[in-house]
Amino acid sequence: MSRVCELTGARTHAGNHVSHAVNRTKKRILPNLQTKRIWDVEEGKFITIRATARALRTLDKKGLRAMRQGA
Repeated sequence: MSRVCELTGARTHAGNHVSHAVNRTKKRILPNLQTKRIWDVEEGKFITIRATARALRTLDKKGLRAMRQGA
């Protein structure tokens, strides 16, 4: 299962871990993915999505329909 948000498309990023001696090593920055069951009013059933915590907050504000149109 890939680490991609189903609503926003957020993926892993690459960056550097910088030590006190300024040695740089590559690291992966992972999105904060959560699995959540959401009631879909249009289909009349629960759906399970894997989305970032930030996307879930936006989902509470805008709704599932608006989030799917934007993505």
